[in-house]
Amino acid sequence: MANTFSLILVLATLVTGIIWALDKFLWAPKRQLKIAAAAEQSGGQVDAKTLESVAPQPAWVESSSSMFPVIALIMVFRSFIYEPFQIPSESMLPTLYVGDFILVEKFAYGLRDPVFHDKIVSTGEPKRGDVVVFKFPPQPKIDYIKRVVGLPGDTVRYSEDKQLCIQPKGTSVCKPVKLTDMTDSDFKQGMARLVEFKEQLGDVEHHILINPLRRDRRMAYEPRPGIGEWVVPEGNYFVMGDNRDNSADSRYWGFVPEANLVGKAVAIWISFEFDRQADSLLPSWIPTGIRFNRIGSIK
Repeated sequence: MANTFSLILVLATLVTGIIWALDKFLWAPKRQLKIAAAAEQSGGQVDAKTLESVAPQPAWVESSSSMFPVIALIMVFRSFIYEPFQIPSESMLPTLYVGDFILVEKFAYGLRDPVFHDKIVSTGEPKRGDVVVFKFPPQPKIDYIKRVVGLPGDTVRYSEDKQLCIQPKGTSVCKPVKLTDMTDSDFKQGMARLVEFKEQLGDVEHHILINPLRRDRRMAYEPRPGIGEWVVPEGNYFVMGDNRDNSADSRYWGFVPEANLVGKAVAIWISFEFDRQADSLLPSWIPTGIRFNRIGSIK
């Protein structure tokens, strides 16, 4: 859907831009010549408004020309600066809620063309702890959002007791990721109350959720079922959801190629609640409230 909208936006910009250029440099000068000729024939006895009716600008040309700068501005902003996304699942709780609308910084990891997603200019690389939006490798038409855990060349281990350990490229020691401030959260998975930890990934301190009653699905790990160890290939990233026991991430489908990166999630600009009773007559897509306290930057 995002790719389709980008293509439509590019085509609309191209078509309206061509019409604007043709009118400015070809059609408008011809109209002015006709108006000047009519003014000369009238001997200056006809007002300017009447003269304009001699060679009026067609309505479709006027509409297209006036729309061009607006559409072009939207395309540039959405393609190269910021793009809005909606959070559809609970895989990034407690960092991101269902109903959060976020801004993704498109230029964080390079400027890419809006249709084919090829990198035009390199502007940076993901850092450990970044929350990133990317094209889901098995189905690139779908956008996913996760947190970067492993960088190219890292060895990532996730133990049976759900301890994350990272051995950075070029080192010989796997360092457990620091977890602090264990508390019971307000979130549940089935009948289990999830436990909330503070986690330190690089320079980023954020919160994660663990289900103490659920065993990790280690036999579903890729590429080696049950092993819990991954060496991140060059040009790829290992990502995980903050809701560790409720996230389909790199543990289960593999690495994120650099070419799939869309941008860095930097802020929540609005957050809607969708809580309603089972017998509510309201359609499920209509918000029931706004979480003003969630508006702000993303950690």
